[in-house]
Amino acid sequence: MNPSPAERRNPPPSEAIRGSTLARLQQSLLCAVLTASLTWLIWFWGSGPWLGMTGLLLVLVGYAVVMALEFIAVAKVNRGDSVPPASLAALVGAWWGEVRVAPKVFCWRQPFQWRTLPDTTDLDSTVHGTRAVVFVHGFLCNRGFWLPWMHQLREMGVPYTSVNLEPIFGSIADYVPLLEEAVSRAERLTGQPPLLFCHSMGGLAARAWLAHDPQSAQRVHKVITIGTPHHGTWISRFSFGANGQQMRQNHEWLATLSAGETSRADVPYERFVCWYSNADNIVFPASTAMLPGADNRHVAGAAHVALAFHPRVMRESLAILASAASSPERRAAS
Repeated sequence: MNPSPAERRNPPPSEAIRGSTLARLQQSLLCAVLTASLTWLIWFWGSGPWLGMTGLLLVLVGYAVVMALEFIAVAKVNRGDSVPPASLAALVGAWWGEVRVAPKVFCWRQPFQWRTLPDTTDLDSTVHGTRAVVFVHGFLCNRGFWLPWMHQLREMGVPYTSVNLEPIFGSIADYVPLLEEAVSRAERLTGQPPLLFCHSMGGLAARAWLAHDPQSAQRVHKVITIGTPHHGTWISRFSFGANGQQMRQNHEWLATLSAGETSRADVPYERFVCWYSNADNIVFPASTAMLPGADNRHVAGAAHVALAFHPRVMRESLAILASAASSPERRAAS
C-alpha cells in the first residue's frame, strides 16, 4: 500500500538510524556545564547578581576566547599558503559568525534533534529514478549536523541516507562499512549512483571507502567535500584520538591513502567538488582542503561549521544535485 502524503512528509524512524554515542556525550557535557553554572548562580547570588552570573559568563567568554585563539592560528599559518589569506576584518567576521553558529549544531541539533528527520526509506521515497544523497558528517559530529540540508532535500523531494560515524575516536578506516551500508541504501532507493555530501573528516571517510574497493568509484556520481582536510590540518597536532592523529599533516595514513589513489590509471579526483575557505578555523592552511584535478571552490571568510551552511555552498551544491538528474549517465540507465 502506498504511503499517504502525510506519511511521506513525516516518515517513521528508519531502522538505519541507530543510537548516537556522541549525542549522549554532548547531552552529558551540556548538563554538567548548566548544572555547574546554576550551582554557581545560586551559591553566589546573595553576594550580588553580577557575581552570581559570573559562572555562566565564564563559560560563554571562555568558549569565545578559545575560538579566537583558533583564528589567531589561522592568521599565522595561512600567511605562507598558496591561497591568499583572509583580512583581519574577514577573520573577525568569521569568528563572530562561528561563535553564533556552532552552538546551534553542538548544543541543539546533534545532542537533541539528530533523530528528527529520518533517512528516506523505500516506502517514503517520492522521486523514483533520481539520485539520492548520502550525508557524511565530520569529527565530533553526528547526522544531526545535516538537519538544514535534510529539510531542503525534503522540500525538493530528494531522498537521502546518512551515517553516524562511530566509534567517535576510532580510525577513519573503521567507517568504511558504515559508508558502504549508507551508499547501498541510497542505491536501492533510486537505482542510480548517489552523490556524497561530506563535511570535514567525512570527506576522508568517503575517500577511504572509495579506496577500499576499486569498483566503488562507479557507484557514486559526485563527492562534494566541505572543509575536508585532504592533506591534513595544522590544528590536528592537538588531537590524540586515532582519527584526529590521522588528520595531521604528513601523517602516514594520509600519505598511504593518496598514494593508492594516484597510482590508479583513471583520474582519482575528477568526481570531487571541494569547498574550502581562507578563514576555516579547523582546516588550515586553506590549501589542505583542495585536491588536484578536483573542482575546487573557494568561499572567502567562512569559518569551519558556517562553511557547511553558507548560502553559496548550499545553492551551488544543490544545483549540482539538480543537474545530476539529467546527466548522460542517468539517461543511459533509463
